[in-house]
Amino acid sequence: MGQGLDPERRTVLVDVDGAEREIRYDIAVIALGSVADTVTVPGVDAHAFTLDSPDTAARLAERLAAEPDGTVAVVGGGLTGIEAAAEIAERHPGGEVLLLGRDEPGSMMSAPAREYLGKSLHRLGVRVRAGVEVAEVRPGAVELAGGEVVPAAAVLWTTGFSARPLAREAGLAVDERGRVLVDATLRSVSHPEIYAVGDSAAVRQAWGVIHGTCQSGMPTGAYAGQAIARRLRGRPVKPFRFGYIHQPVSLGRRDAVIQFTHPDDSPRKFFLTGRAAVFYKEMVTSSPPPVYRMSRRVALPASAFVVAAGRSNRGAPSPA
Repeated sequence: MGQGLDPERRTVLVDVDGAEREIRYDIAVIALGSVADTVTVPGVDAHAFTLDSPDTAARLAERLAAEPDGTVAVVGGGLTGIEAAAEIAERHPGGEVLLLGRDEPGSMMSAPAREYLGKSLHRLGVRVRAGVEVAEVRPGAVELAGGEVVPAAAVLWTTGFSARPLAREAGLAVDERGRVLVDATLRSVSHPEIYAVGDSAAVRQAWGVIHGTCQSGMPTGAYAGQAIARRLRGRPVKPFRFGYIHQPVSLGRRDAVIQFTHPDDSPRKFFLTGRAAVFYKEMVTSSPPPVYRMSRRVALPASAFVVAAGRSNRGAPSPA
């Protein structure tokens, strides 16, 4: 992974087998993803677990194995928090899983899909507390805004994400979350020889800024590669265009809900649940490259997906 970036000298510092190495570049692509925001709320960095890497996930698994009957507070009612709460509840039925968030889980879904999700969480024993905000994470507890202290053997932090700090530290123009501000072809607005993709980029579309998911990560990466190739050949590059198609949510290993969406990620009427949803989710997450290639050739109803060079391919599936 990049350890440092010097856009004036056009060099990147990397760690190779424990030794630092400086590499010169003509064109660079920042694709470092995002990490949980562990600094905004006091105590998160010291006392909460995250899912930022296999190592951090393994540390959480070790804690759960050591205290299988304890209370786990999952903070954040977004897709990551929902999936984590369901998985933990299914794997450790003797304990209690408490899902804390400002909004109801699945607030971005249609009412019927949200109702199904709520029933599934209830079936798994997940206790939901919506409309709350965590003010501090303490050893063995979280304090809510208002002063209530909720005991917890482990706290999993899934709310608030920011880009890795490399771009900000290098002096590139970034937004409030550290994402590189890019033009319509995913080049840095301050350093056009640098591209940014996925969670590292603040990509604006007509309907708003793309939020961080792998749905957008793979298309932006593929687009950037082809845009670079076209420019090197002296060919024109069309603007990047993207639309969401679904919100796939696993609810343990045997249940799921897939909310199909409009390109701006607002919910359509159609959604999948149960075994069909599990099959769909497994298909698109276990084989993203084949699914991405298929997305450029197969048209399915009720969706929008963008392929390279800015052509919108209505109805193609995207990796989840």
